[in-house]
Amino acid sequence: MVDEVFPVDASVIDNPWRKLRAYTDARIGLGRAGGSLPTAPHLAFQLAHAQARDAVHLPLDTERMVKQLAMRFKRVVRLHSAAAERSEYLRRPDLGRRLDDVSLKQLESFAQQGCDVSIVVADGLSARAIHENAAPFLDHLLPMIERENWSLGPCALVEQARVAIGDPIGEALGARLGIVLIGERPGLSSPDSLGVYFTYAPRIGHRDSERNCISNVRPAGQSFESAARLLIYLLREADVRGVSGVQLKDDTVATSELGDGRQGNFLLPDN
Repeated sequence: MVDEVFPVDASVIDNPWRKLRAYTDARIGLGRAGGSLPTAPHLAFQLAHAQARDAVHLPLDTERMVKQLAMRFKRVVRLHSAAAERSEYLRRPDLGRRLDDVSLKQLESFAQQGCDVSIVVADGLSARAIHENAAPFLDHLLPMIERENWSLGPCALVEQARVAIGDPIGEALGARLGIVLIGERPGLSSPDSLGVYFTYAPRIGHRDSERNCISNVRPAGQSFESAARLLIYLLREADVRGVSGVQLKDDTVATSELGDGRQGNFLLPDN
């Protein structure tokens, strides 16, 4: 919250919506100093903008992530997109959707094995989201997958990747269901947001409309538990219907549980 970083100036004219800031990270009820934004909220905005920029450029700590993933998967394979480095990745989104030649060669040894579920962990636009939230989310998801008796392929850790990178990987592994955990584009209050994408029968050429997305998975957003439950629901439905994306609707009951354990929503009546 803004006040925790910069103390409120006594000369600022208060805003009656200020009390609602206890329920949201949105920039509301900031008050004013004359006809301008007060200094403290202005500085907090600049700080949030810098944090978002830093999240985009922070490199993926591959050694750290390989160790974390190796504790949860029998096999972890490190791959790289066709984007050689970060600046090219940001300028050429198309290269982030494809694997480089070395990675394609690595996957050849898994081509005949087949699996029910392939899981890809990719840096995307926020490596911070992967560093902080990928492992806790997997700790909720993997036991649920095990209870479904679905076989897991090797976990792929991919650098400079976009969401569609899961398609060539899932296809190479012969997966029926493909999951991609990826760092989402940072917002001014959410530089650590994890996106979870799911595609039925992943293969090269899938459109984005053929994927389902669970967004804002993080302690201050959608909880790891609720996101994992929703993903399992979508996987089950896709398994039955043979589709994903816009043809697969989320008919689950919405929950207002936040990732940090807080319950409720100030827009909803108390039970």
